Amino acid sequence: MEILLWLVPSAVVAFAAMAWVSWAGRDGRGEVDREVAVERLGRAITKELPAGTRRTSAPTRDRSTGIAVRPSHGAGPGDGTTRRAS
Repeated sequence: MEILLWLVPSAVVAFAAMAWVSWAGRDGRGEVDREVAVERLGRAITKELPAGTRRTSAPTRDRSTGIAVRPSHGAGPGDGTTRRAS
């Protein structure tokens, strides 16, 4: 038990830091009126985007079957070319 006494100072400091952060951060952001927040959101949604950007839909993803298949490149045993290990 005596060997764990060196942990006490760090535990006290950690607890004090957590208490201070919770007390200091309680009024940090302030309250925003619900109507003002809704108005800001509405303006942000209807805002016109810059000319260089565009809205696109999410790309459609192929359903994975769990099997990896390599596409063939036409080099098979029937086209006259043979592969050698040398």
